[in-house]
Amino acid sequence: MANDSIPRRPTCSFYRRRRILLIPALLFVFSLFFDTPWSLPPLNISGISSSLSRANIASLAKGPPVEEIYGLLHFVTSDDDRMLSHSINPLEPIDLTVYLGGDKPDWKSHMRRLKEEYPLIVFSKSYCPFSTKAKRLLGLYNLSPPPKIVEVDLRDDGDFIKLILTRLTEHSTFPNIILDGQELGGSDDLHTLRAQGKLKKMFENAGMTVREDVVKEQETQ
Repeated sequence: MANDSIPRRPTCSFYRRRRILLIPALLFVFSLFFDTPWSLPPLNISGISSSLSRANIASLAKGPPVEEIYGLLHFVTSDDDRMLSHSINPLEPIDLTVYLGGDKPDWKSHMRRLKEEYPLIVFSKSYCPFSTKAKRLLGLYNLSPPPKIVEVDLRDDGDFIKLILTRLTEHSTFPNIILDGQELGGSDDLHTLRAQGKLKKMFENAGMTVREDVVKEQETQ
């Protein structure tokens, strides 16, 4: 009696051999992705041009990049008397590690500290009448937390800070007032915002408590 031809089922050893061959292949692809620089052609979506690379993907996975202005604010609000090195070029973007001054690169924590403790930072010059005028106006609001005043002319790295501020904010004179990481302007801008009835609300939106008990509140609620 003739034997019927019955297909043989793959054995366990067959699957084992396939797995053994598959593992090196996966390791090879993995090494190409992470060990070899690569990028995709630039994309243009809705007018936004960008390119994807291994570094960009890693950066996106960590969240949006920290703007340099927050690095500078972290630097000048630190408890120690750190100064910028004269070896840096203030006219070019500065790596955030320079602003850390030995602190851990935990920018999420640093940003939270700035928002909670130093929402308003005034870069001032001690002898400047416009700086004095702006500081006097801010004092009327009895803000909490109080403004952080950085007297640039009293710092050894004052010239560097001025150049960095000019590059980052496009504001080259003093005072240079930063509210919640955004440039507010100078003394005239501050008084204009008050006259327009906007200043108190801006402070409150930045998380500050306004206790204006020196002058009558004239801004709209």
